[in-house]
Amino acid sequence: MTPFADPPPFAAWQHRTARHGFEVVHVTAHDGGWRITSCTTAVEDGEPWVVDAVIDVDATWTTRRAHVRGLSPAGERAVVLDADGSGGWRVDGEPDPRLDGCLDVDLESSAVTNTLPVHRMRLAVGEGGPAPAAYVRAVGLGVERLEQTYTRVPHDGPGRSFAYTAPAFDTACDLEVDAAGLVLEYPGIAVRRF
Repeated sequence: MTPFADPPPFAAWQHRTARHGFEVVHVTAHDGGWRITSCTTAVEDGEPWVVDAVIDVDATWTTRRAHVRGLSPAGERAVVLDADGSGGWRVDGEPDPRLDGCLDVDLESSAVTNTLPVHRMRLAVGEGGPAPAAYVRAVGLGVERLEQTYTRVPHDGPGRSFAYTAPAFDTACDLEVDAAGLVLEYPGIAVRRF
């Protein structure tokens, strides 16, 4: 498979339909991998919230650390997830066996976190597989396991396309990504603006 290009230093998504808001991301090289700094502000079901995150991934795009802060009418909260790169996780310093086997963090507040498994799995057309993730909720920052799959499907154009499923949310859609693996449109969630 042809590798993805390095990510751009900045990207932005407009969140719409499920919620209304905006996400801005800054990506920098960090410790042989990448640091993704994200901020999403949105209104969902009449409730405003803000989620800031700093996510560190290694050279294979496997999550190693995520520091997430949130503010909503429910209050202010922060959570830190540390991963050993082999599927073991600590949440706020405590082991969390529910997340065993997960290699990615997935933020409910973010479109950029779909980039992590897309890069890490390095799928050829027709290949696919499970990509369970440590899932962080937007309001309250609860952490849970999210079962999901990615399958690379044929695509015309410079990017790539993946059939994505997350049965817990009854989600099945195609995610088109650009040459750097960043989602261009997540149906019902977000569309890339920059």
